[in-house]
Amino acid sequence: MTRHTLVLGGARSGKTAFAERLAIRSGNQPAYLATAEALDSEMRDRVASHQRLRGKRFATIEEPLALSDTLFSASVSHDVILVDCLTLWITNLLVANEDVSKAVSELGATLVQLKRANVILVSNEVGLGIVPDNAMARTFRDLAGAAHQRLAEICDDVYFVVAGLPMTLKGVSPDEISSRIHEA
Repeated sequence: MTRHTLVLGGARSGKTAFAERLAIRSGNQPAYLATAEALDSEMRDRVASHQRLRGKRFATIEEPLALSDTLFSASVSHDVILVDCLTLWITNLLVANEDVSKAVSELGATLVQLKRANVILVSNEVGLGIVPDNAMARTFRDLAGAAHQRLAEICDDVYFVVAGLPMTLKGVSPDEISSRIHEA
């Protein structure tokens, strides 16, 4: 039985490290599906740092837009797929003038249909700060919030990470998740 997980947190909250630990405990053939596009030197440095930190524990798949199709493809050879991160994916969709709501609906349908691999989605919670001062930033915040609500509804487990500490919002505690996956 598959279990899909949503991990939310602020910038530098420890959400990716937590998601990586979940993925390693949840499967034997994990994949890391990266949505980032390294368009400048600072982002290239960030991507390289993430790759160094996770080492060879994950197969890396890079896909900035076609998340649903890539999840189906990756599930053929991977039993757990960590997607990092949804907010970068939403940004990529906005920049490409894609319909974000439609893409999120497709992702939700994919998660419901996907039975071969566990999926762990990582995303930045951007709705806790001040109201953005421009229309594009408000649109992004609203789209991310709507995506998080839709995906939290679908996912079996939802965690919010603060200062490296996961809080269970829905589902089982992080300690229970790998034992439940392996029981199925």
